Amino acid sequence: MAVIYCAGDLFHRPPELLAIGHGCNCAGAMGKGIAVAFKREFPAMYRAYRAACSDGRLVPGTVFPWRDGDVWVYNLGTQRTWRTKARLGDVESAIDAMMAHGLAHDVEAIGLPRVGAGLGGIPWDDVRSMLTSRFANHAIDLVVVGQYRAGLSPRSMDHSGVLRSAFGTSLVEGEPPRCPTAGGHRSP
Repeated sequence: MAVIYCAGDLFHRPPELLAIGHGCNCAGAMGKGIAVAFKREFPAMYRAYRAACSDGRLVPGTVFPWRDGDVWVYNLGTQRTWRTKARLGDVESAIDAMMAHGLAHDVEAIGLPRVGAGLGGIPWDDVRSMLTSRFANHAIDLVVVGQYRAGLSPRSMDHSGVLRSAFGTSLVEGEPPRCPTAGGHRSP
């Protein structure tokens, strides 16, 4: 499978992308960044996440998976608190745990933002390099939405500059994007 880097809006994902995740602190706060959107989109998840932080189930380097119908939401423990920065090792360990959970639950692809690189403070090039080297040949596709485009289903630019869905097909007006199992801009 692959790591697919694309632009779009994680919350306007195609229906086939049944898992999304994000980096978060382990203090129970979702007050900034993309975490605010996760909190708004999945209020019951937010309540469960706060409980997981309170009782120690979510610590840096772990994952708190939560299910809403057919959709898995992965809360990746990347920061101890909102005041501390993420550590690359914790991001990697949390993604390892997410991928293991995904394998156990037949997840084919997981959409992520630039985990650890926003409020977490890790240089994006470092995170991208880790994702590419560690997960490019994993059984689960990672669809990394690195450039936010409001309301746009995740899409990528191929090497010729053609806008494509994150899933490898040329976009034809009126055609919906397809599932990430087909490809997209794959990591080298």
